[in-house]
Amino acid sequence: MTASQSPRPDAQSSSNQPSSTKLNSQPIVSESSPIYNDSPKQLLGVYVRGLAMGAADIVPGVSGGTIALIAGIYERLINALSSVGPNLWQVFRQEGGIKGLIAVWRQVDATFLLFLLMGIATSLVTLAGTIKHLLDNQPLMIWSFFFGLVIATVFLLLTEIKRWNIGRVLLFLLGIASAVIISSLPLMNTTPSLPYLFVAGAIAICAMILPGISGSFILLLMGAYDTVLEAVHTLNFAIIFTLVAGMATGLLLFTRMLKWLLSRYYQATLALLIGFIAGSLVKVWPWKTDALGTLNSEAIHNVMPWHYPTGAQWLTTLSLMLLGAVLVTALSLWGRRSIQP
Repeated sequence: MTASQSPRPDAQSSSNQPSSTKLNSQPIVSESSPIYNDSPKQLLGVYVRGLAMGAADIVPGVSGGTIALIAGIYERLINALSSVGPNLWQVFRQEGGIKGLIAVWRQVDATFLLFLLMGIATSLVTLAGTIKHLLDNQPLMIWSFFFGLVIATVFLLLTEIKRWNIGRVLLFLLGIASAVIISSLPLMNTTPSLPYLFVAGAIAICAMILPGISGSFILLLMGAYDTVLEAVHTLNFAIIFTLVAGMATGLLLFTRMLKWLLSRYYQATLALLIGFIAGSLVKVWPWKTDALGTLNSEAIHNVMPWHYPTGAQWLTTLSLMLLGAVLVTALSLWGRRSIQP
């Protein structure tokens, strides 16, 4: 059972069948940006994937990039984001007027990005309050669910490495070590200004694109997570627009480098990304307490299940882990179905 990429737009024979191409059969990011023609049903699928990405991005320690990779849209997302740049002016000038705008729209796969962002935004607006409530009041339940989700993701993606060599093993271990170190950094206690939020957004969006590195956890480390979550919940547009501007800047600078790495060193880059995801298990470990061994919203210290103040609660935690694993496996199977142009 494998995760898969979204299909190439020129795949004629598979337009009505699920794609059997594995992630590792070729680089998941092509050199050129293909042109897609999505049906309403396919766009609805993109929107639903956006919902899943947005829900994941709310939780510190879980990456929307992981969901994009397992759902089969990572290639298309990187291609679309990396196509935004000065070259679009040349695309516009070739046609001019309305035709030029349409050409630019198609070049950046803007319809795909619009529906994906609508899904992400819907999750952020509708689920931010609920997930924050669960993190504060039922942390064991929500961490158990995402722990199972991340474990299943790691196993699914490990099958995509064609052949392990010393270089890929070292990159995998480097990814684990990097994620563990980032997850162990002390949290900053600061009241973020708007310029600070701009920088935080630029850094966090890079993490959101990388599977396994949580953008929301980067915001947490930088002391901006609560401010951003509250701004989304109360619709504080000054903070929201500042963060979005920072994210847009970060995207333009980062996605080109990631596309280059994936198109030339796909297997090595994938090994590193899987390491990031595996290392993030430290952050999503369900059994957490505060420094005094008690439970509250500041509980960030991992403990063994039998040391948890309310007990391990094996039935609840294992059931939720299984649910997370089943859902991400189902998402992977769905991702194998082509999002055809």
